[in-house]
Amino acid sequence: MTSDTSWGAIPASAIDAATGHLGDVLRIAIEHGPAHKALVVYDTRSDLARALGEAYRRNLPGADLIDFDSVAPDAVLAAFKRMAAGDLVVLIQSTNFRLEAFRIRVELFKLGLKVIEHVHLSRMPGDQGAHYIEALAYDSAYYRGVGHALKARIDAASSATVVSGGERLVFASPLESAKLNIGDYSQMNNVGGQFPIGEVFTEAQDLEAVNGRVRVHVFGDTSYMVNRPDTPITLVIERGRVVRAEGATPEFDKLMEIIHADEGEVWVRELGFGMNRAFTRERRVNDIGTYERMCGIHLSLGAKHGVYQKPGFKRKDARYHVDVFAVTDAVYLDDELVYRDGGWIVGH
Repeated sequence: MTSDTSWGAIPASAIDAATGHLGDVLRIAIEHGPAHKALVVYDTRSDLARALGEAYRRNLPGADLIDFDSVAPDAVLAAFKRMAAGDLVVLIQSTNFRLEAFRIRVELFKLGLKVIEHVHLSRMPGDQGAHYIEALAYDSAYYRGVGHALKARIDAASSATVVSGGERLVFASPLESAKLNIGDYSQMNNVGGQFPIGEVFTEAQDLEAVNGRVRVHVFGDTSYMVNRPDTPITLVIERGRVVRAEGATPEFDKLMEIIHADEGEVWVRELGFGMNRAFTRERRVNDIGTYERMCGIHLSLGAKHGVYQKPGFKRKDARYHVDVFAVTDAVYLDDELVYRDGGWIVGH
């Protein structure tokens, strides 16, 4: 890959692509216009952070720009307070910004601000920066068409089946009302969130109705990084719990031991329908929170899921939510095939 002095491994053509993709995000998804101010808080600690900073500078020529590492935290907080409801804050973070106990995105939403957050960019060096930039592309017809079609089918389904490398995992239960992360904020209280986007997620209404086997090609390790075993691990799931992991690696065994020690058993909760076509089984980035949008099915292991409250699960006791990614050959909602050949086949 050719090199640029400002952006390291990221070529100028990728900066141009990022500028175009983020222009679409700003205009279509966020609906930011000249009537509102923009503030970009950034750092320059990674190639990808510098690349995104340049793309936003091109798209938001009138924005206020703050280098997080060059000012005191109070100056950043003061800049937030000068913004008015409907204004935009962009956070470009090689790690994630710490402002004492201030949970930045949550507090900005409370102020009525629109937020675009990019986090853990330093985890994605070299060619992964180009993958990340490609994942920012906002095809509104695809995301909104497929996203709303999946939600409609999920909300009406009485069961779901994931076909995974010759195995089947069956959710023999209606599913919880699906949540959308598709860049359509028209029905939401807040505008924005963490980018890249592209996901519809749910879970079984009856967690004990989840049974079968699923092959896992990637899991999130204890440092929130993508861990890809040489051979997919087969999880055996009975009554919503992982009872065995065939072909597990030492790192996966360590993860299961931690969850067992603190929660007693390993529940399967989230059923995630990832939609971002820039990420595949072979085209990965290291950061698990970014790779979570990968086109295919992901599940969460552990009792924690802040979106869906279930009787018997106390917030203080539910500690873990570990994303694992299924080898996804096909997905059925009831008897309808909704995923095959690496893509969703509804809503186009």
